[in-house]
Amino acid sequence: MTAKPSRDAGQAPRYWYQDAPVPLHARLLSGLYGRVIALRRWLYRDGRRSRHPGVPVIVVGNITAGGTGKTPLTIALVQRLREQGFTPGVASRGHGRDAAAQARWVDADTDPRLGGDEPVLIAARTAVRVRVDRDRVAAAMALVEAGCDVVVCDDGLQHYRLARDIEIEVIDGRRRYGNGRLLPAGPLREPVERAARCDFHVLNMGDAAGSDPGAEAGEGAGFGQWPMRLRCGQAIPLLGGRPRPLTAFAGQRVHAVAGIGDPERFFAMLRGLGIAVVPHAFADHHDYQAADFEFGSRLPVLMTEKDAVKCAAFRTELHYSVPVDAALPEAFWVALTERIAAR
Repeated sequence: MTAKPSRDAGQAPRYWYQDAPVPLHARLLSGLYGRVIALRRWLYRDGRRSRHPGVPVIVVGNITAGGTGKTPLTIALVQRLREQGFTPGVASRGHGRDAAAQARWVDADTDPRLGGDEPVLIAARTAVRVRVDRDRVAAAMALVEAGCDVVVCDDGLQHYRLARDIEIEVIDGRRRYGNGRLLPAGPLREPVERAARCDFHVLNMGDAAGSDPGAEAGEGAGFGQWPMRLRCGQAIPLLGGRPRPLTAFAGQRVHAVAGIGDPERFFAMLRGLGIAVVPHAFADHHDYQAADFEFGSRLPVLMTEKDAVKCAAFRTELHYSVPVDAALPEAFWVALTERIAAR
C-alpha cells in the first residue's frame, strides 16, 4: 500500500501565488480579518500592554503564512551570538505540538509532540536553552531566569505582548508576498506596510550550491534586503553512521519527503544536485507514522531535518536527514551586532 500525503499536503491555495480568481468568501473573510488585526495593533500601539524581559529580544518572523526559512536563520543567529560571547536562549510557541502540551524546556531528546518539531531541531543543532510556551512573554522570562542574556524568538512577529528590540523579517525569495492580500484571500498575516517597520529584511534565495553568499549579495534582492542562501552538502543516516555526500545520490531515484511550509523548495534543491526526486509533500508540522513511508519501492528516503526529528521510532537504513545551514553576507552580522550593542 502506498501512503498518501496529508490533506492539502501543505500546499497553499492556488490563488495565493498564481494568477487565479480569489473566491468571494475568501475576500469577505479577508476584510474581517483585516479589521481584527488592525484593532489588535491599535491596542498595543503605545507599548503599555507589552512586557520586556530585561535583556535584548530578537524576533525572527515573517508576515506571510507558511515557511520562509525562519528556523535555519534562527539556528545561524544563535550560533553566531554564542561565538560572540553571548548566552542566547530561544523562545517558541512550539507550533505542531499537542494542543494539551504544557510549557516546557526542550532538548534534542524531547518528543516533538510535546516540544514541537522546530524547537527540538533548534535544541539539537545549537545546544542552547529552548523554552516552548503559548505565552511567549513567560517563555522569555524563563530564559532570562535560566541565565540567558539574549532572547531569540523563533516566529512571533505578530505577538505584540512580547516587547522586542530587533525584528528580522524573512521573505521567501520565490513566492515573496504572493497576491498581496490578507488571509484567507492571500498569504499575508499582516499588511505589507507592517514589514517596513522591521529592522532587517532577509531574502531566502534558496540553495547556495556551495557558493559564497557574499559574492551574490544583491542578486535578486531589493534595496535593504539581505540575501540568505541555504547550504546543504550531506545526507545523515537516521540510524547513525558516516554521512554521505548528497552528490553520491546524483543520477539516482530517491523518495524525497518534506512536511514544511514550501515542500517544493526542498525538492528543487535536490533536483539541482542531479538527484531524480520522487516527491512526497506533507502538511507543515505533519505527525509522521510508519505507514507514511510505505512507498512501494526500496529507494533511499531523503527528508528535511524538521521531518527527521519525528521519525526516530521507525527509521531504517534507507532514511536520511538533509541538514541545511543559512549563509548570509558578513556585513549582515556586523550590522546586527552593532544594533544589539546600541540597544
